[in-house]
Amino acid sequence: MVLPRSSPSPSPGTDSLRAALDEGPMSRFQWGAITVCVLLNTLDGFDVLVMAFTGKAVSAEWELSPSQLGLLLSAGLVGMALGAMCVAPWADRIGRRPVILGCLVVAAAGMLLSSVSQSPVQLGALRVLTGVGIGGVLAGSNVIAGEYASRRWRGLAVSLNSTGYAVGATVGGLLAVSMIEGSGWRSVFLAGGLATAAAVPLAFFLLPESVDFLVSRRPERALERINVLARRMGQPPLESLPGPTAVPSGIGAGFRELLSPALRRSTLLLWSAFFLVMAGFYFVTSWTPTLLVEAGLSGTQGLTGGTLLNLGGIFGAAGLGALAARFALRSVLMVYLITTAVMLSAFIASTSSLGAAFALGAVIGLFANGSVAGLYALTPATYGTGIRATGLGSALAVGRIGAILAPTVAGGLLDSGWTPESLYLSVGVIFVATAALLLLMRPAAAPDTGPAAAPATGTAH
Repeated sequence: MVLPRSSPSPSPGTDSLRAALDEGPMSRFQWGAITVCVLLNTLDGFDVLVMAFTGKAVSAEWELSPSQLGLLLSAGLVGMALGAMCVAPWADRIGRRPVILGCLVVAAAGMLLSSVSQSPVQLGALRVLTGVGIGGVLAGSNVIAGEYASRRWRGLAVSLNSTGYAVGATVGGLLAVSMIEGSGWRSVFLAGGLATAAAVPLAFFLLPESVDFLVSRRPERALERINVLARRMGQPPLESLPGPTAVPSGIGAGFRELLSPALRRSTLLLWSAFFLVMAGFYFVTSWTPTLLVEAGLSGTQGLTGGTLLNLGGIFGAAGLGALAARFALRSVLMVYLITTAVMLSAFIASTSSLGAAFALGAVIGLFANGSVAGLYALTPATYGTGIRATGLGSALAVGRIGAILAPTVAGGLLDSGWTPESLYLSVGVIFVATAALLLLMRPAAAPDTGPAAAPATGTAH
């Protein structure tokens, strides 16, 4: 509680506001902010996987080799890594909201220009540009969702963003089939670009700036803006801001803070966890349709199995968030990781029964997507306000490296004689290893870089 020098009576302080948001019931305004973040992630899910939806048609038009198509498929992931590492940290300096708005414009431009691209090189460059925008949106929106959620519902709020991502991927795949047949592959990029452009004014009017950022960075009219948000959340206005606190003064300082003695252990463990889980997840989503065909299913059945992975993911992320509202997030995430490993070990062997293979595929999608969502939810709680977007962005960037490498490495292992069964068993070991890494995590010993930073979600460390 802050005592204004001009008055002997106490005024509500930002610590009490943060405590009220952490421990009190969720207001309609808070759920509204989270809903906007989920919607943005839905669009991102479509935009990221649009190349997978249109790959066959693009390859046919330009007579691309499999390796050339593979480069186009990886271009978006490369852009996302760049956006998460180089753009997302600016959200800790100039605000979550302006970075998200700017990245939406970049992603929309990339998608719209892709619809009129004239060569594979142009399309590849535009996929990188689109990925940069998406990387910034994903990091910023997940941080805002966590900062506007109460302690109890923070895991669900961030996990719902992953649910939105899976919904965008699933619905996008279904729409792309009819759109390509009727209007060609360019129409899919055009539709995604128009939808992303429409989200810019929506976010401008409905997405609020983070209270935590306003307190820690103190931009112009910070107190007035905090009080507007406080009233909309049903909280009493503040009479003054607390004394300034130390925050990293630049992008480089933010990265140095991540590797400071107090945070180095947690940062390196999170980076390792993201790398492993994203590598395993993208192996499963990229190779499952092909490996199911090799195991004896038809091409259509293989695609159906791949679709079920995404459908399962819609429920997996939401389920993890709901469980995290009742149990420790780290414990729930470890259960998801180990269950994924068990399901993977039995997957290929289940193809003797089509129903069992499809059911197991949906369950794998549920737990694998939930594992990714759990890492998204765990990371913001590890860092203070001043480096939260930098922390999540860097973890996402490291994870994208695993996502880019995994499909290629898997292809090389198959070429060298590995069987599908041995690959799935190896990926199962990766998920178990990630669960072991989480056991090594401990609460950060460093003081928070912002007075209003949220405590760890449900003993997340």
